[in-house]
Amino acid sequence: MQTDKIIQSLIDNEIISISLDKPFRYASGMLAPIYTDFRLTIAIPDLREMIADGLAEIIKTQYPEATVIGGVATAGIPHAAWVAQKLGLPLIYVRSKPKDHGANKQIEGRISADDKVVLIDDLISTGGSVLKAVQAVRDAGYKVAGVASIYTYQFPDANANFADADTQLPPLLTYSDVIKQGFDEGRFTEDQFKFLSTWHQAPWEWTKQEEIHAD
Repeated sequence: MQTDKIIQSLIDNEIISISLDKPFRYASGMLAPIYTDFRLTIAIPDLREMIADGLAEIIKTQYPEATVIGGVATAGIPHAAWVAQKLGLPLIYVRSKPKDHGANKQIEGRISADDKVVLIDDLISTGGSVLKAVQAVRDAGYKVAGVASIYTYQFPDANANFADADTQLPPLLTYSDVIKQGFDEGRFTEDQFKFLSTWHQAPWEWTKQEEIHAD
């Protein structure tokens, strides 16, 4: 896989941004030295092609039993479509909640009881949205082989949530991959690298400390 080229493109195109002096605040309230906007990947043909190749390879090696590719609304849908095309497999997508009209579907597309679905999302923080999609597919009576994502922050909450849901998550890229490549390219000092390498293990604790310092 061309993970180094993917990371380089993500940084060059400011899809991944790192700020050690002025942290980013997420919608959850968490402060972080890194910000990602993977929705921008769909606008860059060569990058989205590399991502689709990488995700397809993960599915072929980790989920050889997969018969359907599923996109998690909304950001996972375009990537799932490109991967399904590469693998020659049917595509479905899972809404965040059932429609309030018509047949009240939450799962769109054609699927059978014998199928095994791999769900694709763009990034994983706690895993909440994709695991809701996993549960929706299971509640509808279908089998989920597992999940694949472009990127994961590797937060402890996500590891626990996926374990509780008995669901696998092999990502294409991890937070650690990004930080290691940044250090190798001379973007950070050794002290900065040490900090970045541990931030994701207790991000809320760091948020509290930053807010105390700001006061």
